[in-house]
Amino acid sequence: MRLPIAISAILVASLGLNAPVMPQPRIQVAQTPAFTSFTFKQFKTNYRLWRQQKISNYSYEFARSCNCFPKATELVIIQVRNGVTTSITSKETGKPVDAQLFQKYNTIPKLFNIIKNALIRKAANLTVQYDPIIGYPTQINIDYDSRIADDEIFFTIKNLQKIN
Repeated sequence: MRLPIAISAILVASLGLNAPVMPQPRIQVAQTPAFTSFTFKQFKTNYRLWRQQKISNYSYEFARSCNCFPKATELVIIQVRNGVTTSITSKETGKPVDAQLFQKYNTIPKLFNIIKNALIRKAANLTVQYDPIIGYPTQINIDYDSRIADDEIFFTIKNLQKIN
């Protein structure tokens, strides 16, 4: 008679050892959503400012930082005439680079489209800095999904110059 009681006591005790002493709170992850009225307002204001300049002939330095081919991350000078890219050259060597690597980023309107797309896709994090006078983006940082490693992409645009 004592054996069944002893076995029952051992089973109940072992179940108690597996139960947490205090309930554990759920882990919460804070995310900064890319789509906020402020971010969208900034985008619209600066895109309008850029269009008002009516600059169709220009050049700028462009650099991309991402988990991608080394050739795709080199600093380049992009030249645009009448809204169409005419050349993409290495800042370091002055030689032409593979234009396909920069096709999505080779005009200022395309860079605005990258920002717009990140807003539409509701990227987990989007940070954009704009030139205060002309309105073009000077820094674009996008993390489309905070749960995925190496999907972040960073663009730097500088030394935009009008060409006659």
